[in-house]
Amino acid sequence: MGKYGEILALRNAKLLLITSFPARVAYAMVGLALFFKVERLTDSVAYAGIALGLNTFANSVTAGLRGSVLDKWGQKWPIRILVPLYASGLLVLEFTTSKSWILPLSLLMGLVSPPINLSVRPLWKNAVPESALRTAYALDTAVINSTRVFGPLFASTLALSPYPSSALILCALFIFVGGLSLGFTKISSEWKPEKKEVGQKSVWRIPAMQLLMVEAMFVGFGWGAFDVGIPSFATLEGIPGWSGPIFAALAFTSVVGGLTAGLISRKTSALKGLLRTYALWMVATIPLALAYPGWSMLIVALFIGFFGGAVQVFYWEVLEAVRPQGTAVSALGWIWTVDGSFMALGAALGGIIASEFSPRLTLLSTTIAVSIGVLVLVLGRKILAPANRITSVEEDRSAIEHSAPPQ
Repeated sequence: MGKYGEILALRNAKLLLITSFPARVAYAMVGLALFFKVERLTDSVAYAGIALGLNTFANSVTAGLRGSVLDKWGQKWPIRILVPLYASGLLVLEFTTSKSWILPLSLLMGLVSPPINLSVRPLWKNAVPESALRTAYALDTAVINSTRVFGPLFASTLALSPYPSSALILCALFIFVGGLSLGFTKISSEWKPEKKEVGQKSVWRIPAMQLLMVEAMFVGFGWGAFDVGIPSFATLEGIPGWSGPIFAALAFTSVVGGLTAGLISRKTSALKGLLRTYALWMVATIPLALAYPGWSMLIVALFIGFFGGAVQVFYWEVLEAVRPQGTAVSALGWIWTVDGSFMALGAALGGIIASEFSPRLTLLSTTIAVSIGVLVLVLGRKILAPANRITSVEEDRSAIEHSAPPQ
């Protein structure tokens, strides 16, 4: 664990984690906070689901566009403009009493979501030596996943308390403080977008990016089905209270899995690490449709979370190796656009399958989708060849010498 201590000793690394943390907590809370606000106003679970779906879909389909804006103009003004807009929108949404405004406001909130995670990821290249990037990505992934453990619990506790308005109000406060804190750091405000090469193809025309987008289609669909399959199964069985512990267990072990992957330095290439952990992730999903929403499903979720957390770390590293020059932010943004769009589709169809047929079929679709995802990567591994290398000692030393100083 000494590697993480070395990263945390760097001033810019600490700044990235501390300043972005409140905003990340807000994003972990906002889904349930929005859901309960709409349900409270309309007395309709279906209406609340539609509002949340619109918000998620709008956020996903515009992620690539927001990433492109950052790659063209930098982070300074996009963050400083979008953060106050989003925070203000959350307050307007909380205090509105008009049912007719709920859906348009939910959609608008998704369109102006500040690109917090998209902004932090490329900054790690300036905050730590290149040889420590895998460990930095792992640490960042662990922080993101940790907010997913207590964020939803925090949101639901506040939304169902005697002061339900406090949930969205706190989200607005967290996103405002965290977003602007990040936006005013020197490392973010002075970040310069990479210059694109003359005649460079767009992200959509790069074979490696196309391959990752195809993989994102299947995994996004499967994960959307998973997100709705667990609570649907538990609710239909009359034990909805098990949904929270199952998701919390998955989020907790994803933190552990990500941190473990970050310790694998110079022992395996990013591509090999991705393929191996992805295969184990797929195996972990096999018992999912056979488990019952209780202890058995919680145990399955522990393994899914662990290997899924490791996959995230290697995935970021592979993406960094194959993306075209000048797309430090937009490459991941467009991946999230595809992933999030199909996640919304998976959630919608998964809910129908669960209610009309069986939630086990919904969860089976997750296993099938992840299996297809690993098959896509295995068959296309030659396209991802730039990520199939291990840095030399000389490269590591050069990276350290030319890395940004801890200032």
